[in-house]
Amino acid sequence: MSLTNGPQSGSIPAPLEIVTAASRTRADARRNNTRVLDAARRLVASRGLDAVTMDEIAGAAGVGKGTVYRAVGSKAGLAEALLDDAERALQHRMLRGAPPLGHGAPAHQRLAAFVSAYVDFLDGNVDLLMATERWGQGARFHAGAYAFWHSHVAHLLREAGHADPALLAHALLAPLSADLYHHLRARLGASKEAIRATLTDLAVAVAGGSAQRS
Repeated sequence: MSLTNGPQSGSIPAPLEIVTAASRTRADARRNNTRVLDAARRLVASRGLDAVTMDEIAGAAGVGKGTVYRAVGSKAGLAEALLDDAERALQHRMLRGAPPLGHGAPAHQRLAAFVSAYVDFLDGNVDLLMATERWGQGARFHAGAYAFWHSHVAHLLREAGHADPALLAHALLAPLSADLYHHLRARLGASKEAIRATLTDLAVAVAGGSAQRS
């Protein structure tokens, strides 16, 4: 018996998209999160993080204040969210980019390149980074990005032959804190290039080898 109303022989039925209340809620939440971050990014870029309130972000995003808190949790959470793109970009260059920041250079050169790139990252995001570092005791060390930086530096130190690379990696990351960078720039008047040269020299001296500057 043939079924004349069925699909034609050899045809592939279109996949069904199952839409549930939960999936609609997740989609709405993603859209709201995007609106919150877009609004926050505009406001923070024009006035700075400290001057922007959660109420203002809610108004600019066209959502309720509760939605803002659900999206970011706090000012520190907002800062972390706004840092995400810059952190991912630097991590991608470290993992997939050209040497010496990426793979293919000696450990001491890669370490110097990381410190140099991180100084640029600090310079462009110091206010946001300070907000994340000041959110409670040890906040800097509990962030996922810090774990990535520490793992990278420890790996290079291990490659360079150090017996306790994990501890030494913390020591080399300590002067890369946003609070110290802000203090050196704003209070002592040190230039970005002077800070870069000092910290890369320190990293190379610890790792061994000689620095290569363009």
